[in-house]
Amino acid sequence: MENTGSTLDTADLDAESRRTAAEWAGLTVLAMLVLFTGAFIGMFGPLVAIACEGCQDGVRTPQFGDALFAVARYAVPLVTLGTVVGIFVPKGGARVGGTGLGVLVVLLVAMLVLGQ
Repeated sequence: MENTGSTLDTADLDAESRRTAAEWAGLTVLAMLVLFTGAFIGMFGPLVAIACEGCQDGVRTPQFGDALFAVARYAVPLVTLGTVVGIFVPKGGARVGGTGLGVLVVLLVAMLVLGQ
């Protein structure tokens, strides 16, 4: 039983699965976009959620204020960090980045609902 060609097959698979410089640059831009979006949603999401034009101070008292700020303080940073880490995992990439951005948008909508 000779084991011919098995080392070449794994070497070829490793060479094919390596990312190019352009792919790394794209993933880096995607990670920066996720970081910016997460920071924006975490900082301004609660402010937009409790804003009120007709109120005297311009801010309403949210009924679910604790839940609103818990989402902004804990969920948004965890999703952002998990997405950035997932982008650079060998089997991650753009799919993880797109999913993470979608989850951040869902969290923004959840904050808007909690602020009503």
